[in-house]
Amino acid sequence: MEKHIEESKVEEKKKPLINEAKLIRIMGKDLSGDKKIFFGLTKLKGVSWSIANATCTKLRINPYKKIEELTEQEIKKITEFLKNPELPAFMLNRRKDYNLGDDRHLIGADFDLQKEFDIKRLKKIKAYKGIRHMLGQPVRGQRTKSHFRSNRKSKGAVGVAKSKGTKTIAKPAKQK
Repeated sequence: MEKHIEESKVEEKKKPLINEAKLIRIMGKDLSGDKKIFFGLTKLKGVSWSIANATCTKLRINPYKKIEELTEQEIKKITEFLKNPELPAFMLNRRKDYNLGDDRHLIGADFDLQKEFDIKRLKKIKAYKGIRHMLGQPVRGQRTKSHFRSNRKSKGAVGVAKSKGTKTIAKPAKQK
């Protein structure tokens, strides 16, 4: 009887305690299936809390439902909505686009590329923000007295440093 109990305990220990959650691919990003839709959508680049909430509200999807419980149709709806969201202009991340002049919302790699192009344009026209980007200094008016030390690794730490060449040897105290 005792052997049987011990064997069952050994079998219980061998079983892996891994929670196997599905990975759902939305907009080229794998989202963990055990998260709620509202929180999972914010893992996408360019999707904020407000956009995730608006997506769930507009598409009438329960935001607290798990991502793995989504159907294929719901995933397609979410993808289509995020590609071209019908939201007020103040919620979009690219208002009055420099090139096109309209309001857009960028997500994923498009967001990163556009941000990089904007910085290159500012550097090219030598705007103040572009110059600050070139110098590696803060762009938005922060103070630089105590922070933003550039190339900290190459210049070394600021503070008192021992010289490497000299060694101090303790001399015995003189007796009187």
